[in-house]
Amino acid sequence: MTTGNDIISLVSEQQDRDKFRRKNWVGTFAEYLDIVRTTPQVTRTAYQRVYDMILSYGVDVEKNGREKVYRYRFFDDPTNDGRDAVFGLREPLHKLVNALKSAAFEYGIEKRVLLLHGPVGSSKSTIVRLLKQGLQRYSTTDEGALYTLGWVDEENREEVHWCPMNEEPLHLIPERFRADVMAQLNRDRGLDDFKVRIRGELDPFCRFMYQQRLKKYDGDWTRVVDDIRIKRVILSEKDRVGIGTFQPKDEKNQDATELTGDINYRKIAVYGSDSDPRAFNFDGEFNVANRGLIEFVEVLKLDVAFLYDLLGASQEHRIKPKKFAQTDIDEVIIGHTNEPEYRRLKNNEFMEALRDRTVKIDIPYVTTLEEEIHIYEKDYNEKTVANKHIAPHTIEMAAMWALLTRLEEPKHAGLTRLQKLKLYNGKTLPGFTEENIAELREDAVNEGLVGISPRYVQDKISNALVAHPDARSINPFMVLNELASGLKHHGLLNNEDTKQEYRELLDVVKEEYSNIVKNEVQRAIAADEDALSRLCGNYIDNIKAYTQREKVKNPYTGQYDEPDERLMRSIEEKIDIPDSRKDDFRREIMNYIGALSIDGKKFDYKTNERLNKALELKLFEDQKDSIKLTSLVSNVVDAETQQKIDVVKGRLIRDYGYDDESATDVLQYVASIFARGDTKE
Repeated sequence: MTTGNDIISLVSEQQDRDKFRRKNWVGTFAEYLDIVRTTPQVTRTAYQRVYDMILSYGVDVEKNGREKVYRYRFFDDPTNDGRDAVFGLREPLHKLVNALKSAAFEYGIEKRVLLLHGPVGSSKSTIVRLLKQGLQRYSTTDEGALYTLGWVDEENREEVHWCPMNEEPLHLIPERFRADVMAQLNRDRGLDDFKVRIRGELDPFCRFMYQQRLKKYDGDWTRVVDDIRIKRVILSEKDRVGIGTFQPKDEKNQDATELTGDINYRKIAVYGSDSDPRAFNFDGEFNVANRGLIEFVEVLKLDVAFLYDLLGASQEHRIKPKKFAQTDIDEVIIGHTNEPEYRRLKNNEFMEALRDRTVKIDIPYVTTLEEEIHIYEKDYNEKTVANKHIAPHTIEMAAMWALLTRLEEPKHAGLTRLQKLKLYNGKTLPGFTEENIAELREDAVNEGLVGISPRYVQDKISNALVAHPDARSINPFMVLNELASGLKHHGLLNNEDTKQEYRELLDVVKEEYSNIVKNEVQRAIAADEDALSRLCGNYIDNIKAYTQREKVKNPYTGQYDEPDERLMRSIEEKIDIPDSRKDDFRREIMNYIGALSIDGKKFDYKTNERLNKALELKLFEDQKDSIKLTSLVSNVVDAETQQKIDVVKGRLIRDYGYDDESATDVLQYVASIFARGDTKE
């Protein structure tokens, strides 16, 4: 039996006390200069640190035609089991990382506000959350280390007054000495090596302490830095260290001091002046986010008074705390907003200064079916949905409908919106190359910026799970019905024409689902490999005799008969081989078999996709009447038929992911289609 001490020992064995000591390191200014000399990256700017943090997870480069596609593994959220993974936004994420790279190399973007723009539910907040969490984790690693300074108390040498803005300790070096110091620190470094640069001045608190000590020591700077202690900084949103978040409130409750700090009136009595930095709380979001990142939630809802602080912070890297001079900051400024707010920005001439200092990065909805499915499977899978089975294609159909609402009607004649969705998802269609698909995307300017949010779909999947308590399995129709009923009261859809369009797209999805499950049931019925092999052998014997102008030996009579044209055409017609092309197709199969024989390989019908499909459809046609699938509709099933149906059901469960309930449902649904005479292939 496990005891309390056993559990304590279990935790004790997994402790890393060396790592704890490194994270809580405290030393002198001289020791810090030694660290800078050996590891200059500790002096990186916030943009450099965020960019390096993203790259530290690795980058995959893939070819897409002539273009390169970059996948930054960081956005897969690898350290958090993918719970916040961002799917299907490779190009927007590449643009974001490029902006961070430009800022890291100081090409000008570091003087801008990064603005993530897109519809509700398009992962804007998730992307910023990933950056904040990633930066926190990175600061705990040796590669992401950064440091700040503090002042030894004059009366109690064991006490240290730490910098309230966690600023870079090299700010202690006076301006006139910085060139020489940088030359020393960067000596022997190569052209591509990271080089130390000292920019920025001490914040008001540290500047006050610095001047006070300089007077005390009669201008002896070396004695001033003897009073300095350096410590490792671990960024943390919860502890309000290096990570800030600002969310606009109503005008009555907004106060600019939330960004730049406020006077501590209790300490005025101690220090005698409201302009003494020791009587000031440097706890505004800009203050606490120094050396890290600040997020502006719905940034364009900011009051105009706040925008002045934002403009100065982005362009000049400075803020203006009450009663103090301009104060340097070093932080990534990133905000996000939706389309209505951005339109207001564009139409407001008083916001021109903000527009000029903004780098807009569109974060659209996903427009690739496979990626959209990943979004929902993250929340609805065997691990997350207890005591419920999600039938095959349920998530797929919901995702398909969501994507159809986001895609623009194709301008290409004869191309439907559903076909366009399939092209985007990697399916090939005659006459469409990768260049054509790229053109389709370029022509659709607003694609992904309109349509249904993933949140709406997630809500309706949740509704379907709880609305059918007695069902062990939820199927696509349960979810599609929830999606349809919710449109009536959808909070963001006020246009009745749009609602009607979305209802019609649900019908498109239902038709596609019918085709998919009909095909699955057909394949399950025709999954008798022995029967398929016999049918294939019979077909090959006949086309061999046909192409070589011979006769076929009848296995029953022993007589030699003419090739069975009816059998051959019944198979070829299943894959739309016209009578005028039958000779070409038959010779193509025989040439394929001959080429395999030359290489010493045996022909297998499964390796020829078209022939395999034709054989399955032919076998299905031959067997469906013997199985009497339509008898399921009338519920009159004899024992022999039930046995055959159970075999098909078992194949659906084994090969297609159904459970007993959903397999029964799908068989009854397909049976009802055939009962209506809908046998279109």
